[in-house]
This record gives sequence, structure tokens and C-alpha cells, in this order.
Amino acid sequence: MEEEKTRYSDAELEEFKTIILGMLEKARSEYNNLRQVVMHNGSNDIEDTSPSFKTVEDDGANQLSKEEASQLAQRQYKFIQNLEGALARIENKTYGVCRLTGKLIPKERLRLVPHATLTVEAKEMLAKGIKPQQ
Repeated sequence: MEEEKTRYSDAELEEFKTIILGMLEKARSEYNNLRQVVMHNGSNDIEDTSPSFKTVEDDGANQLSKEEASQLAQRQYKFIQNLEGALARIENKTYGVCRLTGKLIPKERLRLVPHATLTVEAKEMLAKGIKPQQ
């Protein structure tokens, strides 16, 4: 009888680390771009030379886009934190282990959602109000 794996090998963890580092670099870049949109307050760009009259709709659209950018920036920041948490789990060799069941999260899921901490089954059980057994 084959013994069930309780953690991913160092080589597998290194593969996930590479994926996460790539995603983290992209996420940080997007976060910085969103922050620039939110923080933009009339720097020396084309806005300085544009007509000074604006309609109420223009102001509303501009405000809405800043609010949307702010919300997207907050989501992106949380995503970055989750990816950094995944890197910490790689370092302590607990990455890919479901925090509720203790089973390995399938590689396919981790490649799509590298910051996942639950198997799909555990997540579905939680959604139904059932606590998985370890």
C-alpha cells in the first residue's frame, strides 16, 4: 500500500515559488499603477493645458474611476499579501497543505490559485456550514 504524501517535495515547492514570484512581480506592478491613478492630483501632464471648464458628468466620471481604482488597489494589495503568505508557507514547507483537512491541495488548483489554503472539497464544505474532519 502506497503511503499518502503529506507535503510537496522541495523541487515541487521551488516550482510553485517560481510561479508565485512571477505573479507577485506582476501584481505589485499593477498595484503601483492603480495607486498612481488614485494618488494623481494634477501633476504636470496634459491636464494642465486642458480647458478649465468641466461638466458635472466629467467630474462624476473622474471621481468614479478614482473610486474604482481605489477598490481595485485594495483588492490587489490583499492579493499581494496572500501571495507573500504563500511564499512564507513554501519556506516553512507547509505550502499546499489544506489548513482544515491536512490533505494536499492538488497541483492543478495551486497552479491556478497559488495562494489557496483549502482544497475545493473543504471550501465547499465550509460554504455549506460543515466543518471538515482532519
